[in-house]
Amino acid sequence: MNASAVLLPPEDRELSPYTGWTRAHWVAVAEHLLLSVRPYASPRHARIDLPGPASSSGPDSDGLEGFARTFLLAGFLVAGNGGDDPHGFLDRYRSGLVAGTDPESRERWPRPDELDQAKVEAASIALVLMLTRPWLWDRMDSRERGRVLDWMSAVVGESYPPINWVWFQIVVEEFLRSAGGRWSRADIDAGLAVHAGLARGEGWYSDGSERSYDYYCGWALHFYPLLWASLAAEPPDRELIEGWRRDLARFLEDYIGLIGADGSPVLQGRSLIYRMAAAAPLWMGAWSGATTLSPGRLRRGASGILRHFHDHGALDGGLLSMGWHGAWPAMKQSYSGGGSPYWAAKGFFGLILPADHPVWTAREEPLPSDAEGVQRAVRAPGWILSAPSGDGIARILNHGTDHAHEGDVRTDSPLYARLGYSSATVPPLVGSTLDAPLDNSVAVLDADGRATHRTGFTALGVFHGDAVSTGGSRWRAHWIDASTDTGRDHGSGRRGTARPGPILEVWSAVRGADEVRLVRVGDEPVPGGRRRWRLRVGGWPVLRERGPGSTVEALTGHSGLVSGTEHLGDVGPLAGETAVPWVCADVAPGEVLACLVRLGTGAADAPRPRVGLDEEGATVTWPDGAAARIALPG
Repeated sequence: MNASAVLLPPEDRELSPYTGWTRAHWVAVAEHLLLSVRPYASPRHARIDLPGPASSSGPDSDGLEGFARTFLLAGFLVAGNGGDDPHGFLDRYRSGLVAGTDPESRERWPRPDELDQAKVEAASIALVLMLTRPWLWDRMDSRERGRVLDWMSAVVGESYPPINWVWFQIVVEEFLRSAGGRWSRADIDAGLAVHAGLARGEGWYSDGSERSYDYYCGWALHFYPLLWASLAAEPPDRELIEGWRRDLARFLEDYIGLIGADGSPVLQGRSLIYRMAAAAPLWMGAWSGATTLSPGRLRRGASGILRHFHDHGALDGGLLSMGWHGAWPAMKQSYSGGGSPYWAAKGFFGLILPADHPVWTAREEPLPSDAEGVQRAVRAPGWILSAPSGDGIARILNHGTDHAHEGDVRTDSPLYARLGYSSATVPPLVGSTLDAPLDNSVAVLDADGRATHRTGFTALGVFHGDAVSTGGSRWRAHWIDASTDTGRDHGSGRRGTARPGPILEVWSAVRGADEVRLVRVGDEPVPGGRRRWRLRVGGWPVLRERGPGSTVEALTGHSGLVSGTEHLGDVGPLAGETAVPWVCADVAPGEVLACLVRLGTGAADAPRPRVGLDEEGATVTWPDGAAARIALPG
């Protein structure tokens, strides 16, 4: 197989009118990825040492990660083919299992009680051993199995952070139980209790106690429960399983709207280098039947995601780099290493379903972003989801997520705390805006032009009316000097010395591609004898030479009103120079600044809504009469 390009079968536009891709395309990409990593395997195949910067866990961990995550892909492929393995994938991984768990081997893996990251990778290994049992585990001799069980058993009684990680312990101990190893019911029960505590309603889970809503909700917190329950020697109570099924079904009703017509998921949250792992909850819906979405719509979403990354160069020389489309190392989190992007394997879970499953045989049906459009309030993460008909872009306006607790004082995490995210834009991930937020922000500027942050805000809720959705949040604007924070990057903003500013209350009135952003400044007097605060409203970060347009304009009059566009250079992974429009105005305590913020083709030419202000709030009215009333009491 050519190491630089995937050999794809012909498109099938009758079965797949939107993507042209079928199960055969998924198989071709999976095989290509697996064959392409072979040159990076150690002599006995226990490590796959892939190019890229090392993680904070070190090269031994990264080599294990390369093994475990590609093993996950091989497992889905072989299991879905009923054990057919013409490339001999499982033989190579068997060799690696034997060497990696041999304490005398030069390729031995760090044990889960020696290195935390091994706890993560052990779960992928355990899961594949359960899914491919007749073709791998049952063919290992007793000595080989004993070493694997000994290595795995190091998870028993270990402490796991109360996030998606608890599922790694549950899955490993379920395998240990099934194979006659040591396991702990208390560990499994404790993990299930943590999972239950992460539920936030309407199918959504937060990945921890913070307001951490991101793709981990789908590719971890919805991925493992039903799969584990199907493998468990003693499945949990039927009521619990049915609750998980309802949660997944409800979650997917929102989730399907987060995919753009070009197949790009909304760029929000950490670990985006896992790319097509975003397809995992769609396949889980198909596999479990726990969804109201049709098989054709599920495959349209999943195949759209895979084709998006394929067509945009994510399979660079057959390898998944640290980036989004191509390599863009600044997307790295501290825990990321060369093997990390292969958690993308979760997005191939659909291969476990045979070729005659309805998800593969049904005709593709459109996404919301393809045809009818969607606009809804997603209450748990505090998002207004908008993908207008014919627009092709999925957007969220964010009034509930910041990867922090209410009252925290930190810098704004670019991938969590912005007011908006979309499938066509990405916040600047390097440069000055990390310390002075610009894109999709409302900030107070000090005398030196430094902008405040909003992390720790109070969420005021998101709501959907007949045609207009609204959402709001309130916070004490704060400047942060985070120069002394050298901690690991796990997605949160940074801590530092804080200087408080005024209270800001911000509301979004959303209709299609339009957001009317209303900003009320608190009544506290401005320090230093000044009469007004200098406010800046930043718009969507767009590429200067291609893609959708971005506009911001004031709808209310204020002194010092000025607008412009900041050209930031190559600050994101979408391959081009980023530009962000903005409006600045001087606003007195108690006053309201209203701005129109738009993202989309023809954004500059569409008719404008108007804003009427009175003592109790604002009325936003579009030219066709659609309106929303927002209370902004003094």
